[in-house]
Amino acid sequence: MKWLGRARLRVPAPTVKPRSAVSNAARVELAELAPDTLEFLADAAVLQLAHFETLSRAVLAAPDTAAKSSLGRTASQALDKHHDLVEELRRRGADPEAAMERASAHIQEFRAHVQGSDWFEVLMVAYITATFLDDFFLSVAQGLPDADTAKIVSVLARDSAEHGLFVQLSAGIQRDPQLASRLAMWGRRLIGDTILLARKSLAFSGTPADEAHIEPVFTELIAAHTRRMDALGLTA
Repeated sequence: MKWLGRARLRVPAPTVKPRSAVSNAARVELAELAPDTLEFLADAAVLQLAHFETLSRAVLAAPDTAAKSSLGRTASQALDKHHDLVEELRRRGADPEAAMERASAHIQEFRAHVQGSDWFEVLMVAYITATFLDDFFLSVAQGLPDADTAKIVSVLARDSAEHGLFVQLSAGIQRDPQLASRLAMWGRRLIGDTILLARKSLAFSGTPADEAHIEPVFTELIAAHTRRMDALGLTA
């Protein structure tokens, strides 16, 4: 694949479990802790907008037109998801702006902690947080007590930023192997903050019973994250 308009590099495809293959265990466990549907949609819509903003930062900092174009398409996918989730809020009689405003405080606090200091760190923010949270919200959506859950699942299950970001990151690491250790450390910090954010989106009391419900779910999500890091040759 071409990266930054230079020599063609052979980049292996990441070996990550497809989003459609969410385990029955994950569905059952998260169904017991699923939030109100409107709260869920508001959180998911704000997060897709946050993904779009992160990817837009990556577009602005990209070193050439080819990278900007690729990342621009990826950002557009996140914005499309945001618009569709907003429409789901509106269809249920909610005021989308008011609902998202209530949801945005803890998400904006999260984003303030995971900005990234350069282009590659921003790419890692998108690669780790967007993919982990997309998987998480898709798992939660399949446990919502809502007759229209299929529509929400179909929106969240659409193509994400993963492949395009993987290509950019993998090529950068191959060109500069010293980049790997820095990104591995940054990735370990990112996943910790991302897990904390995901937990805040559940109807979660912190009791031992609730912990027992979510432990296998997060174990599965962390395993998918580890496979993504392994695909880049990084230690999770």
